[in-house]
Amino acid sequence: MNRLQLIFHHVFRFIWNLIFIISYPVLASFGLIFIGITYVFSLLSGFLARIKPEGKAVVLKESEWETLPHSSDLFEAKLVKQIMFGPSGFILRRKDGVPSVLSDFVFGKKVRVIDEGFILEKWNSLESKDLPDFDICLYNPDEDSLKSLTNINCFDWHVSEKVDNELSFKWFDGTQGGEVKVAL
Repeated sequence: MNRLQLIFHHVFRFIWNLIFIISYPVLASFGLIFIGITYVFSLLSGFLARIKPEGKAVVLKESEWETLPHSSDLFEAKLVKQIMFGPSGFILRRKDGVPSVLSDFVFGKKVRVIDEGFILEKWNSLESKDLPDFDICLYNPDEDSLKSLTNINCFDWHVSEKVDNELSFKWFDGTQGGEVKVAL
């Protein structure tokens, strides 16, 4: 190293050491303050947990039969499965007391009325990991028949249009969407 380089080296090393010496106490104090605040909140949380009254025991009650909305007052539903932050599965029965094929399956709450009958979503599984997996079915109340129209793996669907004897379903799963046309 020549003399000029040596002088620059010593000056920059001095500046670097000065920056480190000045900033180190500031950085260390912020770390200590963070640890102290965390410790105080931990003590406060422990204290509040001890003075909190004990909760009452949770008693799970069996759900009651309720009239299913948008079903023209024909169906009653009873909750079978509630998915956390998601849909619910129901057993359906007719309100008029007529025995029906509906009692053998679990359905979603979505019911659409068309001239030919009721559009229902029949769940193929009750396991949360397998959902959404259901068939869109047409229920004819006069014949008490359930006809599977299509399988959709998405809870966000709707009947987009009905032309003559053909239904169009649109669906969207959060990333992609599509349209399914089925013949009645």
